[in-house]
Parts: sequence; structure tokens; C-alpha cells
Amino acid sequence: MGYAIETIYFLTAVLFIVGLQRMSHPTTARSGIVWAGYGMVLATVVSFVHPQIQAGPGNYALMVIAIAIGGAIAWWGAKKVAMTAMPQMIAIYNGMGGGAAAAIAAVELLKVHAHPLPISTLIMAVAGALIGAVAFSGSVVAFGKLQELKFFKDDAKFRFTGQQKVNAAVFAAAVVLGLVIALTHSSNGALITVFFLLALAFGAMMALPIGGADMPVVISLFNAFTGLAVALEGFVLGNSAMIIAGIIVGSSGTLLTLMMAKAMNRSVANVLFSNWAALGSGEAQAVTGSLKPMEPPDAAIQMAYASKVIIVPGYGMAVAQAQHKIWEMCKLLIERDVTVKFAIHPVAGRMPGHMNVLLAEAGVPYDLIFDMDEINEEFSTADVALVIGANDVVNPAARTDKASPIYGMPILNVDHAKNVQVIKRGKGVGFAGIENALFFADNTRMVYGDAQKVAAGMIQGIKDLG
Repeated sequence: MGYAIETIYFLTAVLFIVGLQRMSHPTTARSGIVWAGYGMVLATVVSFVHPQIQAGPGNYALMVIAIAIGGAIAWWGAKKVAMTAMPQMIAIYNGMGGGAAAAIAAVELLKVHAHPLPISTLIMAVAGALIGAVAFSGSVVAFGKLQELKFFKDDAKFRFTGQQKVNAAVFAAAVVLGLVIALTHSSNGALITVFFLLALAFGAMMALPIGGADMPVVISLFNAFTGLAVALEGFVLGNSAMIIAGIIVGSSGTLLTLMMAKAMNRSVANVLFSNWAALGSGEAQAVTGSLKPMEPPDAAIQMAYASKVIIVPGYGMAVAQAQHKIWEMCKLLIERDVTVKFAIHPVAGRMPGHMNVLLAEAGVPYDLIFDMDEINEEFSTADVALVIGANDVVNPAARTDKASPIYGMPILNVDHAKNVQVIKRGKGVGFAGIENALFFADNTRMVYGDAQKVAAGMIQGIKDLG
């Protein structure tokens, strides 16, 4: 039986890896998710006969009930969630993974006297518990921020003098208590409870002060934490599927975190322990020029008679759910022999790939969507660059203003286009809290309003041209 189980776990690992490989390209991503899903179903079924479980009939019944409840909630949630709310769902589901790993560790620690474990295994259990609990509470906070729940809206209220020292003290206390539990083989419920409370507190305290602009990096980091926690608990249980799945999630999450931080020209430590407002040095450059408004019909005419238009989607498009209208407008432009392309910044939106997901939902062909490195040189040949709700990722101050909190961050070269149109709800600043020099440039026109309504006006303007 043991060889059969390990063979099936190996097959599960292959399905995970094939799924992950296929997820790396938009045209095969859907099938990749399906392949990985088959792997997860297989691993779940095999877990019912794994010797480590040693479950009686009553436990099996509870397992089936738990799977049924969890599966039903997940199915309903996935069907009902809007594409614009996908970051929140990913954050909370990721948190559930970390919480599950922490719960497994709690069970193992509480029964350590009945089933003694080696010190090395206990240390892995404690480490998995700590990391999983941090991922859980941190992801819950990330969900609250992304969902814009009232309590989480004001990042500044969670910042105070000496905050990092307090956080470090809480983390150190959790580590010390965890080591005490492991080294003494303690199964004291009160001691273990305090350990978990400290871990949960640290996760929340780490995430609360971080602003919305850094959420893509934070989500990726907690995803990596969850994978690491699952892998550690896999070692504790002797479960190969958990080890492999955890390592895959942890390594891919870590790589994505580093990529996101690099796209912002910041280190992960800088994202976690610094505020945007504190990143610049010296006196900021004054923004010159004026904001020049343009009406949707005029913007439509400019695009209709262009040779090349590059669309830059941002979070404003997601909020307005304007992706369908934008694509409808683009199809009209393509019918007029206008070359249309989409430019995606790595940290646009609220999660990695957020804009790609929204455009895919609207039916935008994959061959029209380009990453920043692929398309940046083309802006200088574009007649019109249309920015939809993006701000900091197109701000030229990132190149020129050493006092700016976004200085050095790679940006889309929107300002190099012959004409720039910016759809924006109002005159407010972006996540970084600074004015965007692009909006005041001589070649930029501001089209104010909800992106969906503005796009509808542009569509009508193009149709009126015949």
C-alpha cells in the first residue's frame, strides 16, 4: 500500500508541475489550472487511505463533511465573485492555506506526549505553525484592504513611532515560545495558545501599515509563506504531496514576490518596513504646466484618425469594470485599420496579472497584450496612448525626480507618445500620494469621468464618424 500511495503522490507532483508550466502562458493557463486541479483531487482522495491519518469511521465522516462544506463554499464563491474582486478572493484563499497548515501543526503539537516526535520534526512543526499563522492573519488584513472595508481604509492610523521594534519584539517572543514548546516537548494548551496568538498578531501587525500600492507584493509574499508552511507540515506528517505542493507554491511565490519588488525598483524589506512617503530624499521637483481637459467625442476623433493606439489599463478600469467597453471601442478602431495594442505594467492593479485577467474576461486577444519590456520602445511611434485609471506606473517623475518616492521605478513610456489621453475619475493623486507630471505635459489631455461611461462616449464618437 505504501508504494502505491507514494507512486500516486509522484503522479500528483507531475500534474502540479505540468499545470504550473501551462499556467505560464495565457493560451494554456486554463488547461494548466485543470491539470493542477486533477492533481489536487487525486491527492485528496489518496489522503483517505494514508497510514498517517489513522482515522476511524467517525473521523472519515467528519472529513467528508468538511470537504463538502468547503467545496460548496468555494464553488459558490468562485461563481459569484466579480473579476474585479479576484484579488480579494486570492488573498483570502491564500490565507486559508496558511491557516490550514497552522491548524495541522496545532494538532501535532497538542498530541506530542501521546505520539512523541523527534526534536527536528517538532521544530519544523513549530516553524510551519508560525509561518502559516502569519500568512493567515496577514492575508485576512490584505483582504480587508483590497475589499476597502472601513476599518482598513486608513493605513496611517496603523503606523506609530517605534512600530518596527514592537513588531520585532512580538515576532521574537513567538519564536522563543515556539522553541520552548519544541525543545521541551510541551503539549501545554495554554502555552501553545499564546504562541499562536503572538504569531497571528505579528502577521496582522506586519500587514496593517502597508499601503494599497504594495498589495501585489504583499499577496505574493504571503502566498510564498503559505507554501513554505504547507511544505514544513508535509515533513511533519510524512506526506509527499504536501511537501511537493508546498515547495512549488513557496518557490513560485518567492520568485513572483522578487519580480514584483524589482518592477517597483524596491527590495522586499523596503516594501514591508518602509512607507511610500519616506522613500524619497530631498525636495521634490515642482510640477509645471496645467491640466487640459478633453471631452470623450474629441478623444474618439483623435484615436479614430490615428495609425497606432496603445492602451494602458490601470486600477481605475477595474473599479469601473470598463474592460468590456474598452474592448468594444478597440474593435471599432481596428475596423478603421488602427493598430491597437495593450501595455501592461507588472504592478498595475491590485495583484500580479490583474489587468491581464480583466482583459481576458473581456475577450481581448492575447497577441494584443504586451508586457512593459516588450512594448516600451513602441510608445514613441504611437499616435495616441490612452491611459485608463493608471497613475504611478506612468509617472515620468520616476525617471527624473530623486526626491520622489517612486524614483527609479521602471515605468511605461507613455509620455513618449505623440498624444496622451488619460481617463481619470478626478484630480486626486495615486497610491504614492504624489502629483503625476504626465498629466500636466503639453501632449496630455485629461478625459474626466467614470471609465465605463467615458468609453461609452468614445464608442459613440467613433460611430458618429461613420
